[in-house]
Amino acid sequence: MACDRTWLAHERTLMAWVRTATSMITFGFTVYKFFQFEVAHNVRIGVLTPRDFGLIMISIGLVTLLLAIVSRRKQTAALPKQFRRRRTSLSEIVAVLMFAFGILVLAATVLRS
Repeated sequence: MACDRTWLAHERTLMAWVRTATSMITFGFTVYKFFQFEVAHNVRIGVLTPRDFGLIMISIGLVTLLLAIVSRRKQTAALPKQFRRRRTSLSEIVAVLMFAFGILVLAATVLRS
């Protein structure tokens, strides 16, 4: 039972990181798209343009998600071998799908000017 609780705690933690990273990715893309419609000309106002801010937020979300996946893999590998049976991690599948989605959003933001 203790191993099951530990496994589920790791699942919940990864899903919390997925939620946080998804929020960062979508917030960055939303800021980029909102100001793309607001500013008709590509005029640089201040040090950081909305496009730059969006790229930074999307990148932070992707890095956060990647670090969460790597950290979870390390932590679950440290579980005792005799208690661990082969399990499919749904949270890890969701995390990988969100990472792929984030890459697509990043590419769409970078390629559009």
